[in-house]
Amino acid sequence: MDGTFPPTANAMRRALRRARDGVALDAAEAAVLLQARGEDLQDLCASAARVRDAGLLAAGRPGVITYSKSVFIPLTRLCRDKCHYCTFVTVPGKLRKAGHGMFMSPDEVLEVARRGAELGCKEALITLGDKPEDRWPEAREWLDAHGYDDTVAYVRAMSIRILEETGLLPHLNPGVLSWTDFQRLKPVSASMGMMLETTATRLWSEPGGPHHGSPDKEPAVRLRVLEDAGRSSVPFTSGLLIGIGETYEERADSLFALRKVSRAYHGIQELILQNFRAKPDTAMRGMPDAELDELVATVAVARHLMGPSACLQAPPNLVDGEFERLIGAGIDDWGGVSPLTPDHVNPERPWPQIDRLAERSAAAGFELRERLAVYPEYVRHGEPWLDPRVLPHVRALSDPQTGLARPDAVVRGLPWQEPEDLPASYGRTDLHATIDTEGRTGDRRADFEDVYGDWQVLREQVLAQGAPERLAGDLRGALAVAADDPRKLTDDQALALFHADGPALDALCRIADAVRRDAVGEDVTYCVTRNINFTNVCYTGCRFCAFAQRRTDADAYTLSLEQVADRAAQAWDVGATEVCMQGGIHPDLPGTAYFDIARAVKKRVPGIHVHAFSPMEVVNGATRTGLSIRDWLQQAKEAGLDTIPGTAAEILDDDVRWVLTKGKLPAATWVEVVSTAHELGIRSSSTMMYGHVDTPAHWLGHLRLLAEIQQRTGGFTEFVTLPFVHTNAPVYLAGIARPGPTARDNRAVVAMARLLLHPHIPNIQTSWVKLGAEGAAEMLRSGANDLGGTLMEETISRMAGSAYGSYKSVRDLRAIAEAAGRPHRQRTTTYGEVPEERRAAALASDGHLPELLPVLD
Repeated sequence: MDGTFPPTANAMRRALRRARDGVALDAAEAAVLLQARGEDLQDLCASAARVRDAGLLAAGRPGVITYSKSVFIPLTRLCRDKCHYCTFVTVPGKLRKAGHGMFMSPDEVLEVARRGAELGCKEALITLGDKPEDRWPEAREWLDAHGYDDTVAYVRAMSIRILEETGLLPHLNPGVLSWTDFQRLKPVSASMGMMLETTATRLWSEPGGPHHGSPDKEPAVRLRVLEDAGRSSVPFTSGLLIGIGETYEERADSLFALRKVSRAYHGIQELILQNFRAKPDTAMRGMPDAELDELVATVAVARHLMGPSACLQAPPNLVDGEFERLIGAGIDDWGGVSPLTPDHVNPERPWPQIDRLAERSAAAGFELRERLAVYPEYVRHGEPWLDPRVLPHVRALSDPQTGLARPDAVVRGLPWQEPEDLPASYGRTDLHATIDTEGRTGDRRADFEDVYGDWQVLREQVLAQGAPERLAGDLRGALAVAADDPRKLTDDQALALFHADGPALDALCRIADAVRRDAVGEDVTYCVTRNINFTNVCYTGCRFCAFAQRRTDADAYTLSLEQVADRAAQAWDVGATEVCMQGGIHPDLPGTAYFDIARAVKKRVPGIHVHAFSPMEVVNGATRTGLSIRDWLQQAKEAGLDTIPGTAAEILDDDVRWVLTKGKLPAATWVEVVSTAHELGIRSSSTMMYGHVDTPAHWLGHLRLLAEIQQRTGGFTEFVTLPFVHTNAPVYLAGIARPGPTARDNRAVVAMARLLLHPHIPNIQTSWVKLGAEGAAEMLRSGANDLGGTLMEETISRMAGSAYGSYKSVRDLRAIAEAAGRPHRQRTTTYGEVPEERRAAALASDGHLPELLPVLD
């Protein structure tokens, strides 16, 4: 703690009083309290214990302290990091010398798990180094020889075998994970974890620091992992390692960072407060151990900051039997304790006997109860925290009332498998017409306050960003550049034009319209298509979406393969050339279901174009099948997929995305999906949803990124403007988003899309669903050249509150073009010519369906 000055007596008294009174502490006060000793520390612990006791009472387990009976499985001790205090990590040569492989073999893993199950253990704590294949060729060779793409793939495979062959619940600690990694591992684990350790960047960046030379120990990287876990609804364990050189202020900052993530996503199931213990043969062997008072004060401050509902743990094998002091400071959990395996991270510190731990807990007035790897609140809640493929395994071991481990549970393997078929069809599909009169009668879901994360944290985040700044750039000069060659527009000029209004906006739209005329001519194009949203059951937690429903919601539905094919055949009969198919991320949807849907449509209607599966659905399918994105897309193409919609883009800026959506894919993953699709010859549209918490700077960045992708791949067929429909959007109902874009915004976005994407993406589409006929005609005068499709049965925007209907006839679309003073032309999905037979069929039926097919007979 070099450089830290002790607090004054007045500062300590004031901070202790505020803690006793339950007043929110700030970072300075927390840093003061971390230094409490003697009577001050006793005072701090007493108030912390009261907070803990209130939380246990509210949770329905007063006077209970928990632990998890576990086995410790060190899957590999190789790592690409070089932490200066670690004895867990080793090198390939030492493993070979000791007669070990680079990874534990499946037989070795299962032997430990089986022996644990025989002893009544219920958790398999799988710990390993970070991405060893990135540093050690021997690790890469081992994975290749055994058929695994990477370490995460091996972790997933071993987790499935542990579930099926032993019944233990995997708790995974693979280190730094990406958002996609979480999607791969959530279906095979009850919970996951990664210690934050500290937010003190200097301990990572400066030579000699404990984390120097360890890429995965950068605090910003680790905080991103915690957020991705929250976005993925993964019950997650994290915590601090104290005494590695951080100051009290840095320790306080680390606690506040953990509290922020916990408040935002409600996904941190426990915090571990771990004291540093120096180990021989490490660079930090001469550093003093963290004193017990340091740990006790940290526990007590963490309890005050995290609140009564937080679960706090301190490893009992690191405190030399001082259990009562930790209980008195506010912990409510002892963590994983194994009757079989050592603590491989601290092998010199044996676990206490469980009976002994129970006796010492009882002496402090607490009953010791066993929990599972996943904490009781998440067990009782179920989805979305527990994947449907793991939920039966958890329920087999848990008490349905308390969520704790069932004492009489028999630990035995149960089948783990992906669903093989679409869930059974159920529900209704007349939502486009009856959402206002039937089904859900309120404007929000029953779990509005829980499913989307913490609304107050989001409000604070958006307020911190400030209002969009109106720039006073040189509009005249920017307009001149746009008229001469829009490719030469600088970012500053483009931002100035995004803010144009009045005569300047009129001039901008005229320029964009002229560029449109030169690029694609006068024809207003449209497609005769049918939307088929095969399910609206979804737990992703997009805060702008009113389409997603839980299974039990009145408006929930799912179609069978036959019903999807029936709708495609009906669309073909009335002249459609395309079906556009997207659905919610249904928890029971197998990754292969998307292939089955494409095959079913092509089998019934071989000539129809299958435009389907957003990048979010692609990632969902890939993670569920264990395929790479490339391999999944290739198989989808072979099954009949022709193009993909470039939806799920919203704004390709993660700062905005993480306000708009809790669990959707990051911007970089969206880019990866569409780029890979283009490389495979699967073209896509591109989109932007605007008018919520975004600014013109975000619009500019989004359009520049799309232009860059198009120059690299050439795969975008069009750009689709999607004005935010606010009416039923949760993020608007929570008072965070604007009520959609203004008419000025719509004109500016369409005009600037035309200019900034020229000449790379020639087709700019406007949305009659969101703007209506008059609004769409105005966009056709502002640079757009396409009206999208007839849709026939639009549901997503209708549920969001759009008042412009769920379909347009061919004559309706032609009328919009005529209102803009332009000729019209039917097109294919990829803007080709439509066969005469299709044009005649569409005109004969006028793009109308004779009837809407029900979900259930």
